[in-house]
Amino acid sequence: MPAPQSPAPHDPAGRPAVRAGSGPGAPSRDRYDAVIVGGGHNGLVAAAYLARAGRSVLVLERLGAIGGAAVSTRPFAGVDARLSRYSYLVSLLPGTIVRDLGLDFAVRKRTVSSYTPAVRDGRPTGLLVAGEGTRESFAALTGSGREYAAWQRFYAMTGRVAARVFPTLTEPLPTRSALRERIGDADAWRMLFEEPLGVAVEETFTDDLVRGVVLTDALIGTFADAHDTSLLQNRCFLYHVIGGGTGDWDVPVGGMGALTDALAAAARAAGAEIRVHHEATRIETDGTTAEVTVRTVDAEHTVAARRVLVNASPQALAALLGDPPPPAAEGAQLKVNMLLTRLPRLRDRTVDPRRAFAGTFHISEGYGQLADAYREASAGRMPAAPPSEIYCHSLTDPSILGPDLAARGYQTLTLFGLHTPARLFAADNDAARAALLTATLAELDAHLEEPITDCLALDERGEPCIEAKTPLDLERDLRLPGGHIFHRDLAFPYAEDFPYAEEGAGCWGVETAHPTVLLCGAGAVRGGGVSGVPGHNAAMAVLEG
Repeated sequence: MPAPQSPAPHDPAGRPAVRAGSGPGAPSRDRYDAVIVGGGHNGLVAAAYLARAGRSVLVLERLGAIGGAAVSTRPFAGVDARLSRYSYLVSLLPGTIVRDLGLDFAVRKRTVSSYTPAVRDGRPTGLLVAGEGTRESFAALTGSGREYAAWQRFYAMTGRVAARVFPTLTEPLPTRSALRERIGDADAWRMLFEEPLGVAVEETFTDDLVRGVVLTDALIGTFADAHDTSLLQNRCFLYHVIGGGTGDWDVPVGGMGALTDALAAAARAAGAEIRVHHEATRIETDGTTAEVTVRTVDAEHTVAARRVLVNASPQALAALLGDPPPPAAEGAQLKVNMLLTRLPRLRDRTVDPRRAFAGTFHISEGYGQLADAYREASAGRMPAAPPSEIYCHSLTDPSILGPDLAARGYQTLTLFGLHTPARLFAADNDAARAALLTATLAELDAHLEEPITDCLALDERGEPCIEAKTPLDLERDLRLPGGHIFHRDLAFPYAEDFPYAEEGAGCWGVETAHPTVLLCGAGAVRGGGVSGVPGHNAAMAVLEG
């Protein structure tokens, strides 16, 4: 890792000194070692690494604030609750990035992994995965210890894979054979990399609910069936279980915006410039240097750079370069944020709501229910029983609530719906959103003693504190292609499927057809999720070049 360099000069207010040519009336051309298009968390990671290595760095952000999808906002008028509006949990962020950049950022472990409500023999019950008591919960649900033993074996296997694969994410891309050798488990390789995940799930587990809980990690942000021969579901599952080398999904203290605030501070302290309301509209390159056309509120100018790192989707990259567009991407999720005056009571009275909502609360995610929802959506119909999952940030980290709200017992809920592809919203996004939200909340209400709407807080206008985002909303708000949260379908973390991996030559999975232009967003190989990995890897590719 390159040694940190002395930071650039700062003005008396502590901000990095502005380079010549950056203010009003400045010349129309600047020159930098690296220009980064997009101020999301991956772009900020790249900026911090490059600036600490002594490179001159400019970050261009079209919006009025940095952060991209990793932001915290107060979405409800007059209410002091700062929610992670789009992305909300941290699994794939390597500790090495936090340490290398000296980030003032922390995460907390959730005390509960998941709770899945169910009805068996006409009575409410459920599966609670929460350390001690998990064995008993499995036994009460299934009537034997077999499923729990299978669960232990299966996740011991994924844990071994995670410990071996996760460290490779911040190394040059391994070959397929090298990664297989590193994993060193032929059965694990077959289950995760060669056969549709549904085969392993059905071979390992017998209970429909347990099978569904396992499969959900293969479907978050991914529209696929358990037996999809493309193995898209396998790729999604892999990234969900390898995070941190453990597969844990942690809560960012202070909300997701705390991460991007820390990254921006680290980048600025090292000398990087960050300009908001600066939109890159064109990249031209001769293979040696590049020029970026930048539009501001009242002007347009050109910035020259030795390297341009694009923290945007592959579609946006192609448009900037004038290249043919890549295959279309399509998101398939509903994102809902809520603020409650209290947690709702459950029909299953054996579980305290504070435990049920502390982890992932699965709704209509039995194995058969997930298959039904996928078939309905594939046929162009909104799922009759939309699957989704919920978690409560404020149970683990109440700092996102104002002191008055916290003292009164308010709580946040974040819901992530599955199997609702963008195509289902094309005819009338507003009507489809409203209908889907109603159906999704009804599935939740089926397991509650009171409607969730009775627990919603009200904003200063008397409106319920709930907002929903469809894939088309995410495309509009964040320019996610088709609302796809990973920018495009995930790839296995090895080199063979990457077109710019030359025989015998190392690469980082961020390279493009243009030597001076790198992709440092979620669409890079090993991108997706809140990880900083593409930003780190793009910076390493620049520093090696």
